[in-house]
Amino acid sequence: MSWDISILDLPAEAKTLADIPKDFKPSPLGPRSEVIARIREILPDTDFNDPAWGVFDGGDFSIEFNIGRKEICDGLMLHVRGGGGSAMAAVAGLLRHLKLRGIDCQTSDFFRLDEAEASFDQWQAFRGRAIHKTKSDAH
Repeated sequence: MSWDISILDLPAEAKTLADIPKDFKPSPLGPRSEVIARIREILPDTDFNDPAWGVFDGGDFSIEFNIGRKEICDGLMLHVRGGGGSAMAAVAGLLRHLKLRGIDCQTSDFFRLDEAEASFDQWQAFRGRAIHKTKSDAH
């Protein structure tokens, strides 16, 4: 299980997801090779041996980058595990660097660094309950 952030080219003026028109279509992020190069500018140790699926090991956290197999990247999904604050700072830095916005899949709203800790804590609590339930069901 992971804490997930969806990254798309979303309108800068939208304050919430509800502010985005229903018929809005995000622009592509660009060629996959360029998106990978931009990610590596801020997280140079990201492993993209598989160009559709990158992995960054931050020591106390990891981020998997699901970019997809298309040559033109429409968006990407981050799958974050562990680390709390340092992982959130890495996500925030990446979004700033890419000049894009992310959707926190836990809150179903824009990723905001000042709210990310609470979202991450909620996700960890959910994960803990899910793991505990799975272990209980096995007995």
